[in-house]
Amino acid sequence: MIIVCISDTHELHRELVVPDGDMLIHAGDFTFFSHRRRMIQDFNDWLGELPHTHKVVIPGNHEGLFEREPPVRDEITNARLLINESAMIGGHLVWGSPVTPPFGGAFTLNAPERANLYAGIPHNVEILVTHTPPFGTLDLPPDSPEHAGCPELGQVVDHLSPRLHVFGHIHGAYGRLSAGGTTFVNAALFGELGDLDRAPIVVNIPDW
Repeated sequence: MIIVCISDTHELHRELVVPDGDMLIHAGDFTFFSHRRRMIQDFNDWLGELPHTHKVVIPGNHEGLFEREPPVRDEITNARLLINESAMIGGHLVWGSPVTPPFGGAFTLNAPERANLYAGIPHNVEILVTHTPPFGTLDLPPDSPEHAGCPELGQVVDHLSPRLHVFGHIHGAYGRLSAGGTTFVNAALFGELGDLDRAPIVVNIPDW
């Protein structure tokens, strides 16, 4: 299975050249703080134009409208929107969440609330999609010695060892690595100059 991973496109999705694949995963921040509802509709239309058989989307901390006005979530019709829930997608168990540590914006929870949420992730999850990185993994902002990921998420990921963990949120930590049986992808595409200066990350899981 070829999985195309993107995140943090901030209304610039139509500038992307998206590689073909079996599954597209968008790990949040597809708007600029949801100020223009028509951009949500445009994002959904764009999703519908893509050829991928399976599409998975979670909101990010910029999608405040999705938290304040839950009916807006129904406007994402061309992908499976996951908000603190799991689904079988393409024959594989996927769990998705927009939650981050307090950072500004939507879907923030304190540490005990995050620990309680992540305790409910199915033990047999294969693909994990979160907006925040796990602590210590592709979560260093540029020119900062401080990791910005979520410790509670990191502990759960170490225990569950999903096959793939896709996230974004920390723009300068874009990249991929493999550890402990998990491929980690920080797919944040938004650059320091306000453009999409990185390419979608393609993960090939050959035995799926």
